[in-house]
Amino acid sequence: MLSDFFAGRRVDRRGDLRGGGQVDFVTRFADPGLHVLGMQSNYAFSDLPAIRFNDYAKVEGLALVIAARERSRTTGTPGRERYSRRAKALIQVGAQTAANQHFATRPIGLKLEIVPERNPYALDASRMLPVHVIYNGRRLANATVKLTNLADDAKPVAIAITDRAGRARFRIPVSGNWLLNSVWSEPVAGVPQVDFDTTFSSLTFGFPGALAR
Repeated sequence: MLSDFFAGRRVDRRGDLRGGGQVDFVTRFADPGLHVLGMQSNYAFSDLPAIRFNDYAKVEGLALVIAARERSRTTGTPGRERYSRRAKALIQVGAQTAANQHFATRPIGLKLEIVPERNPYALDASRMLPVHVIYNGRRLANATVKLTNLADDAKPVAIAITDRAGRARFRIPVSGNWLLNSVWSEPVAGVPQVDFDTTFSSLTFGFPGALAR
């Protein structure tokens, strides 16, 4: 799925994908306003050695995975998961309008979704952006959310854990291309050679003057 959510309507953008193994997205947004681009991938599969999988689960804050492996005494075995991606990008075309706030802060129905509570393109002088994380339609507590500058993405510039209401806050610089991302995983039964179902989610936005990579 690759869709452009704009002004209350949804446009299928899969036809704008280019490339084979390395897929690029090339399109033009003719209509002024805030476009919310959403992407949902198919499942892929991973089988990692125990040390690598345990480290990955710890770094990403996968609390249910860590607890399940401890309960079943399988922390010394490989980690087998199926995973998929849910990405969302906010793209501002032209001048701001009052409607942009509504479109920026409305969920688009992704399985794991980072939802800004303010329009990132219309922050006040504090530059604080509150967000909440939704998983299967419900607010998600104890999720790790990272803020990364895409011009220097070796490590995040800020990390927060969602509270009991699924909320976190970040101070957003006035320039640059930015990514918020979160990962959540839970045990899954009845799927051959798979122990966990993992979802990667991201939210990206950028400001005028940011250097493209």
